[in-house]
Formats: sequence, C-alpha cells, structure tokens
Amino acid sequence: MIALQVAFVTALLGFLAWAVRDTWSEALPRLRDADPVDLTIACVILAAYYLMFVLGWQWILRALGIHTSYGVALQSEMASMLAKYIPGAIWTPAARVLWLRKAGGIDKTSVVVASILLEAGLSAVAGVLVLVCALPFVSGWDAPIWPVVLFGIGVAGLLHPRVFRAVASVVFRPFGAGPPPTLPWRTMLGLLVFYSASWVVGGVAVLFLIRAVGGDAGLEAAPYLGGTAAVGAIVAVLSVLAPSGLGVREASMYGLMLAVASAPVALGATVLNRLAITLVEAVLLAVGYVVWRSTRDTETPGGQLARSSSSST
Repeated sequence: MIALQVAFVTALLGFLAWAVRDTWSEALPRLRDADPVDLTIACVILAAYYLMFVLGWQWILRALGIHTSYGVALQSEMASMLAKYIPGAIWTPAARVLWLRKAGGIDKTSVVVASILLEAGLSAVAGVLVLVCALPFVSGWDAPIWPVVLFGIGVAGLLHPRVFRAVASVVFRPFGAGPPPTLPWRTMLGLLVFYSASWVVGGVAVLFLIRAVGGDAGLEAAPYLGGTAAVGAIVAVLSVLAPSGLGVREASMYGLMLAVASAPVALGATVLNRLAITLVEAVLLAVGYVVWRSTRDTETPGGQLARSSSSST
C-alpha cells in the first residue's frame, strides 16, 4: 500500500508539473518575491482557523460525553493533521485517538472515532454550503461543482442521527464496541453554522496568500475561497492513495482559484497554501504540547512542590 501511494503521488506530481509547465516561469518569480507581510497575515489567520476547528471538535466531544482541555484537544488535532503525510490512511485518526489517550487519559476509542467522523462530515457539509452560497457572487467559475454538491448531500444524509447510529453500529461491532451516542439536532445545526464561519476565516487566509503573490482579489471573494479550501480538504480525505491529498488537493484548489486569480497567481498561492498549512500545523502542535506540559506540571504534586520551593527561596 505504501509503495502504491508513493508511486501514485510521484506520478501525479509529475503530471501536474507538466500540465502547468508554461505557468511556472511566471509563478516562480512571484513565489520568490512573495510579500512577507501578507504571508504572515495569512499564516496568523490560518492559525485562527485551526484554533476554531479545535473548538468545534471540543464541542462535539462534550456533546458525546467526553471532556478534555483545549491544550490536549489542540495537540491531538494537530498530531492527526501532520500524521496525514505518512503513507497509509489509518494514521490520521489513529494519531488523534492515541494522542488523546496519552495526553488526556481518554480511552473511549469508539466514541472518539465517532467524534472524528462527525467532525469530518459536518465540516464537509458546511464547506459545500459556503461554496454554493458564494457562487452567485463570483463570475468566471466554470469548474464542475455538481459532484461536490452531491457529495455534500450524501454526507448530510449519513449524518442523520438514526442513519449515523446504524452505520456506526455496523462499523464498530467487529471491534466489540457498541453504537456511539448521537448529537442532538440543535447541536448539529449550531456546528454547521460554526464550521461555515470557520471556512470563511480559512478563505480570508487563502485571500492573503493570493495577495502575497501579487493577486488583487477583494474581500468579497473570501467565502468562495473558503469553499475552495473546503473542496481541497474533502478531496484530500477522499484520495486514499495520496497522503494528505498531496497533489490532488492542489489541483482542485488551483482549478477553483482561477475564477478569482490569474494562472500564475493561483499556482503560486496553491504552493504557498501547502507550505503554510504544514508550518502552522507543526507550530500549533508544539504550542499545544508546551501548554499541556505546563498545565500538567502545575497540576501534579511535583509541580506544586517546585512552586512552593521556589516561593520559599
């Protein structure tokens, strides 16, 4: 499986490089001269988007009866984000489950897996909604959107509490786990609104990446770009053969970005997006780990003793 993934990604990246060979000559100077201010703003907003996503996952966990600190949830989420680069699709959910167990002492594996599935499904439906609602305000798009819309409708159907519980029962039964609890309708609707807002925030980050390489897209394009980022994330999850959707995600985002940017700008922003999300995920994982360690040291008897000794000194 790993060999197949490596071969697939190599072939795909080679094909994409050949497909945009005429655009590289104009995109590379834009990447070299990318505006550091716009790039920094994009990374900060992207970090805010990820931090919002962690809040959404915490919301789901609480609704399913699991309570954990924000620092632990942040670590687990970012660890799973980085684990998606490892060939083999199992590492993304496994990293989150194992990290949550190690850092948070939570061993309700089936419930945690259910929360991951709910998070992925709700965020995907929200991203499709944002994209569809933004289309009337963007002229020039000609990408085939209907497969994404059908996918969103299908996922929304699977998220129905009765359907989700039935499917989860079948999936978890071989592992000896019972069906997980379901989310109330009010909670699901609230999460849809929340994730829709988070995708718009992500769209603002992509907007500043476009501006960093010389694009002039306006703020009104942010919802469309948020939907573009959502499509890229959906494609990345569905492309089992491409770790983290490498190449596949970029191809989908590049095609949709052409509606608001020239080809060289879209290509440059697509490359910067991959670099930015990887950097931000790594930084947030480190921040979450430091916060967790400091909190744990404070709460342990050893940490309290160290503080008492320091105060006495």
